[in-house]
Amino acid sequence: MRTAADERGSGLIPVYGRRRVGKTELIIKFLQDRPGVFHVGKQAPAGAQIRDFLEAAARALDEPLLAQLAPRDWEAALRTVVDRWRGPDKLVLALDEFQWTVEASPDLPSTLQKLWDLDWSRRGDVLLLLSGSYVGFMEREVLGSRSPLFGRRTGQLHLQPFSYREAREFHPGWALPEAARAWFVCGGIPAYLKLFRPDRSVAWSIRHRILDADGALFREADFLLREELRDVANYHAVLMALAEGSRAAAQVARTSGVPQGSVSYYLDQLVSLGYVARRYPLDGSRPARRHVRFVLADPLLLFWFRFVFPQLSVVRRLGADASWEALVAPSFEAWCGARFEALCREALPDLWQAEGITSGRDVGEYWSKELQVDVVGLRADGWIDLGECKWGRKVRPSALAEELERKARRFPNPTGATLARRAFARTSLPADRAEALGLRWHGLDELYGLT
Repeated sequence: MRTAADERGSGLIPVYGRRRVGKTELIIKFLQDRPGVFHVGKQAPAGAQIRDFLEAAARALDEPLLAQLAPRDWEAALRTVVDRWRGPDKLVLALDEFQWTVEASPDLPSTLQKLWDLDWSRRGDVLLLLSGSYVGFMEREVLGSRSPLFGRRTGQLHLQPFSYREAREFHPGWALPEAARAWFVCGGIPAYLKLFRPDRSVAWSIRHRILDADGALFREADFLLREELRDVANYHAVLMALAEGSRAAAQVARTSGVPQGSVSYYLDQLVSLGYVARRYPLDGSRPARRHVRFVLADPLLLFWFRFVFPQLSVVRRLGADASWEALVAPSFEAWCGARFEALCREALPDLWQAEGITSGRDVGEYWSKELQVDVVGLRADGWIDLGECKWGRKVRPSALAEELERKARRFPNPTGATLARRAFARTSLPADRAEALGLRWHGLDELYGLT
């Protein structure tokens, strides 16, 4: 965004990403040292939103009369504000939560297209930021080929959560297993990571931030869904089914009780929000549509629907400490084991880079009725990496090597690639011992780039 503000010519930049990832904070900091109007869309009539926009413009531009205008539509309001601008710098128009503004004014994208084509792109002194948390909406209504704004963006910013390595910077004093546990629960969402106190354990933060009825994250999952969706009860049922391990759409329908004819709609909406992801078994062949599986990709939602939502009344009755001891602690480390697999899949491209491998193509997992491989890395140099992940404190390297060997023999390998074996664990293993077992061994210290 800074480059767009400093270079010549007007700019139109969509800023999008899932909720709580930091889009609004980023835009507000960007506006601290430059002129701009910041408007937050909401579920309100178009007239009320236009008034809010003009009031924000009156404050930002020190033009009190703007707040007293009563324009007939968004085109008149936007024209009036931009025409008043006489500054030497670009005027930033930041429309946050753009999806809600468009819901009340469906013609707004066409209005912006008209203003951009006939005026703003020629003026050279306007920077338009369109920010939204509904990823599917932004890709369809702003970036998509059928959008009136298609082909007009001068840049785009798809804001992603922090990586697990970046997330560790919030708690640099923690041991690596504890940093990993925080990422397992919070993912790379800065708003959540900041709530996990660096002077306390992850267990303490879970008790006081998530399991405490007055905690900041106790109702976060519910708030996220209600901010974006209607018919929340069915979404709750679908997400709980995913958190309990259902993956195929038909299985989700059976577990959730949502009719199979409707469950795809709910899954698609959750994918658009970035909370659920589609997955295919990765083996180098072209994936078949019938093999698609769905996973709850948002860590906090995954934790909440696994441990809190199914027993919400019990959590309220027992309180935070007793709920941790009775409902979470007995299976928390096993839950972390599944999340460790996601960390290892995220780590593989960095490992390739450290090893000088430039042929990496895709990373995922493989499953069938007979076989489950935690990490699969496709490479363009004729190799496929197969990885097994062990979060437990005690791992027998020889047993892990034998398990990987059995899986390698059963892996379909349709391209005839050479199969490499990788082991992922908390602790390290001397390279010569791992090599003797036919493995590349990656402990947490290497995964976090400390070796």
